[in-house]
This record gives sequence, structure tokens and C-alpha cells, in this order.
Amino acid sequence: MKKEKKFPHLYGPVPSRRLGYSLGVDLLPFKTCSLSCIYCQLGMSPKKTVRRINPFSEKKILDEIKEFLKTGARVDFITFSGSGEPTLNKSIGQLIREIKKITKIPVAVLTNSTLLSRAEVRKQLAAAEVVVPSLDAATQPVFEKINRPHPSLKVEKIIDGLAKFRKEFKGQIWLEIMLVKGVNDSPAHLKKLKEAVDRINPDKIHLNTVVRPPAEKTARPLTPEEMNKIREFFGEKAEVVASFRKKEQEKTPPDIAEAILAIVRRRPVSLEDLENSLGQTREELSLQIQKLLQQKKIKQVRHLDSDYFESV
Repeated sequence: MKKEKKFPHLYGPVPSRRLGYSLGVDLLPFKTCSLSCIYCQLGMSPKKTVRRINPFSEKKILDEIKEFLKTGARVDFITFSGSGEPTLNKSIGQLIREIKKITKIPVAVLTNSTLLSRAEVRKQLAAAEVVVPSLDAATQPVFEKINRPHPSLKVEKIIDGLAKFRKEFKGQIWLEIMLVKGVNDSPAHLKKLKEAVDRINPDKIHLNTVVRPPAEKTARPLTPEEMNKIREFFGEKAEVVASFRKKEQEKTPPDIAEAILAIVRRRPVSLEDLENSLGQTREELSLQIQKLLQQKKIKQVRHLDSDYFESV
């Protein structure tokens, strides 16, 4: 009999470069997304969609969060992210409100911004403390090249939605820009992108580049020097997203193998990522990883001279 996952909608807490120890909440079936970004660490989206759905029980997700919080594991943020675009779940607003009733841990939402042109979506995110929307392009040709959107999506409308969200949202907005070598990093495009960012007026601008294995091997990172030059161009609100500094995880999960699988299902991870997240020694994690590799539950890939582990 197949062992049932105790927390099928949760993963982590994983060490986040911005959110500390982040307990991920996955609201959608794998790769349910409006985009198919060339840099996505989860691979290509088999079928892009902009239709909002209710695929899972709200009660079950909330019960999982309540049960997990009883474990005493360190959680700095409860973060809606995972294996798809979280705003495609119609229940996200209700879930955020219900979480606020059971814990004081702040809520963050990572979104690709594509549905923020819809007033009901902006309203549903109102109760979160932090929203991290992304914007990688300021022109339709670059948008289509880097994000490969659903045919109905237009980048100008997305920028409009972000600007409206800024006026309505009382929490923090940390705008993320993923920079891909030779795709969206030209001086002309960066100038247009800065104009859009100035219009949106986020609290922070997080500049990122391709670090984990991407959907397309052609998606290449910028150098640290190039990233710092772009940071200077965007001004004082901008920062190159720094590496997570390891802190001690007070509690460790009882089933290390399942905890590894829960993280790997959502993104490729290095041994260091797992060490930071799970509070286990490198030797113990290496032993578990070897078992999972032998069982063909995960696979090892090489990217930019580093080893990562992915779901099979």
C-alpha cells in the first residue's frame, strides 16, 4: 500500500533568501500556470491557463497547516507558492483570512502578476503581509520570449494591474525581476523596465538571475558584476537577492526522506539547501539522498558546476 503523505499541500520550511524559514503552501496540481518561463526550475508548463479553479479542499489545507504548526518547527513566513501560480486558486483569499485566525505568523504570496489586472484577485491578496510579484519584461516581444505566456496575456495590462495593486495594497510589495543573459538584459529593455517599475513603485526591487537548473538550457545567468551594474541602474530600492545565511533550525522533521521529497517535488535543491532547511547533518542527508537515488525517487543533475536533486 502506498504511504500517504502527511502534509501533501505543504513543503519545507525551506530556507528562503528573503523570507527566512518559509513554510510553502501548494494550492494547485503540478505546473498549473499561466506562463511557461524559460528559466522555470519546474520545467515547462504542459498547458497554460488563466482559468481560476478550486482543486482542493480549503479545510484540508487549513488542517494541514494547523497540524504542522504543532510540530514546533521554525516558520518565519507561511508562503503561497509551490508548483503553479497560486492566484489561479479561487480560494486563496479565504485561506489567507483563515490562516490569520490561527497564527500570528505572517503570510506571503509569490505570484507571477498575470492575474493582478483582475480586481477580485487584488482584493483577495489584501490580507497578506508581503506580496512578491514578478515582472521580467516591459514589452510584449520580450514578455513572450522569456515568459511564454498564455495567448490572452498582455504585458501592458499586467503592468497596469501591478500599479493598481500598489495603490490598494497596504502591505509590502517586493517586485522580483529575473534576468536572463541575452533575453531581457539589454540597455534599451532595462530602460523600459525601469519606467514600468517606477510606475509600480514597489517597496523593494529584487534582482535575480538563473541559478537553479532551468526549463531551457539556453537560459543563462548574468555575472555578479553585471547584476551589480543593473542594481545601480534601478536605484536605492534595488538589491541583488543575496544567498540565504544559515540559521539553526530548532526542530527537525521526523521523516527525513519524506521531507526531502516534499521539497524536491517543488524545486531542484542542492545538498546545502537541504542542510539549511532540514537541520540535519550533511552525512545524514547524503545517506538519505543515496537511498532516494537508488529507489529512483529523485535524480541528480549538474548545473553551473553544482549538483542539484530533482523529482523524477
